[in-house]
Amino acid sequence: MRKVTIFGATGSIGQSTIDLIRRSPGTYDVVALTGGRNIARLAEDAIALKADLAVTAHEELLQPLREALQGSGVEAAAGQGALLEAATRPADWIMSAIVGAAGLAPGLKALEQGTTLALANKESLVCAGKLLLATAKQHGARLLPVDSEHSAVFQGLVGEDMDAVERIIITASGGAFRDWPIGDLPNATLAQASSHPNWDMGQRITIDSASMFNKALEVIETREYFQVEPDQIEVLVHPESMVHALVGFRDGALMAHLGAPDMRHAIGYALHWPERRDLPVARLDLTQVGQLNFRTPDAARYPALHQAYAVMERGGLMGAAFNAAKERALDHFISGHIRFTDMAEVTAKVLDRIEAQSGLIDSAMTLDNVSKIDHLSRQAADVAVAEDKR
Repeated sequence: MRKVTIFGATGSIGQSTIDLIRRSPGTYDVVALTGGRNIARLAEDAIALKADLAVTAHEELLQPLREALQGSGVEAAAGQGALLEAATRPADWIMSAIVGAAGLAPGLKALEQGTTLALANKESLVCAGKLLLATAKQHGARLLPVDSEHSAVFQGLVGEDMDAVERIIITASGGAFRDWPIGDLPNATLAQASSHPNWDMGQRITIDSASMFNKALEVIETREYFQVEPDQIEVLVHPESMVHALVGFRDGALMAHLGAPDMRHAIGYALHWPERRDLPVARLDLTQVGQLNFRTPDAARYPALHQAYAVMERGGLMGAAFNAAKERALDHFISGHIRFTDMAEVTAKVLDRIEAQSGLIDSAMTLDNVSKIDHLSRQAADVAVAEDKR
């Protein structure tokens, strides 16, 4: 049987991965599942899948996890050290679906084992793309994209020469506020931002979709994963969310990947790669779809996209600063400290402050330096929010 581990098992990507594994009994041996505060879900899945190990990221939840697993034979562990230890356990395939920069260290540790890492944690490439790719190369590991857009590009490039690629187009639904009057955006509520028109995702990524910070990170992820120039990456708002990405070639051809808005497609492709196998996803009936619409993103509505291109232009560790500032600004919006439109303003202030600290952004790309930038940027975001309240 194929040994698999799932980081972020209790989130939407992790749950979709578990759904696919459960549909193929006797095919997979689950080594470890990791999660956050949803101990009941983590324990239930670990027991059902007969995992060797279940890990919560929160040390204070170790005892509740042990109690939930009592008598099952599943080992319980907690904390950052336990996450890293789980990544060293022999596995053929590991899903990296921890949300945010917290997924970087376990992902690196998994790659050091020479395994196949299915990467749903886009923040890892945004923060430390060069480090991640170099680690994979050094240890003979394989990195497979799981974001729907990057999986689509990856599939569109099968059998193609990267030198023939002229451009990569990734699509965005536009999120909850794509048709709102711009003047109404400052008053958008948390509940409104947390409702996606097409996808069923967690709260944080749903809000990031509404602000298009999610797409901004994916633009940087595209550059890092496929090693193309920033001016080769385009974004189109596509309300139907059926065309996930397009690859344009120098002969003028466009290769498009279409599919229902269901993350099990990208997850299943990575899980079964290099084969294609049956997946329980809807089959598109284009006669029912009728039409597909595309439009250029409104720069005033989605300032995060402009920030992403500025981050790529600056280079160095600016991606780590951008991601940390975005994550902290999102925390403050969820907590009710700032308005929806303030998130981009906070991020812009953080980038200016980090850039002003001489030599910091140009430090060597190591895990320690990425962590340092992450910490300083989160602090700067808190300062920016506090200043705005005065």
